[in-house]
Amino acid sequence: MRLVLASKSITRRSIMDSLKIKYDVVTSDAEENYKSEDPRKYVEELSLIKAKAVAEKIDREDVVIIAADSIIYKDGKKYEKPHSIEEVIANLKELSNSVNQGITGVTIVDKLGGKTLTFSCITDVKFKVIDEEDIKWYIEHEDHLLDKAGYSLEGTMSLFVDKIDGDYYNVLGLPLGKIYTSIKELGYELKDFN
Repeated sequence: MRLVLASKSITRRSIMDSLKIKYDVVTSDAEENYKSEDPRKYVEELSLIKAKAVAEKIDREDVVIIAADSIIYKDGKKYEKPHSIEEVIANLKELSNSVNQGITGVTIVDKLGGKTLTFSCITDVKFKVIDEEDIKWYIEHEDHLLDKAGYSLEGTMSLFVDKIDGDYYNVLGLPLGKIYTSIKELGYELKDFN
């Protein structure tokens, strides 16, 4: 069996690499224009759009595709990839000293079995006070600031976290525990992809 990650995310690839299993990357070029106000439905639908687009690109049948989409959510607002450093700064000010949610939608397509599973996971993240100096320091020391939905808990942002309730990897964009359980539900083991 071939395992395919439908993502160009550096963080998701890094997470997959840590599992020491063989996988390929095929990115989706699909229009991501789903507009649901419900954050869980929003990320689930976007992951489904990505997974279907990648499934159509792959000719072979012995493939399991994993697609994901993530947002940070707080008080009815979705925090996605920022468009500017100014937006990063404004977002950090809004997230300071509060609880936000990392929400990731995942779709797993088993082409051979003809099955598709879509789900989402939520992790609560409580931030300490992030003052002006902290924000300045973060901007100067964090790489790929405009490539992350809201923030990444890796690296310098981890200094501002007070508490995490839920799956840490979910906030990074790939809830491994739930993905593993779902792959087993489809009848596969990780050794099937080596």
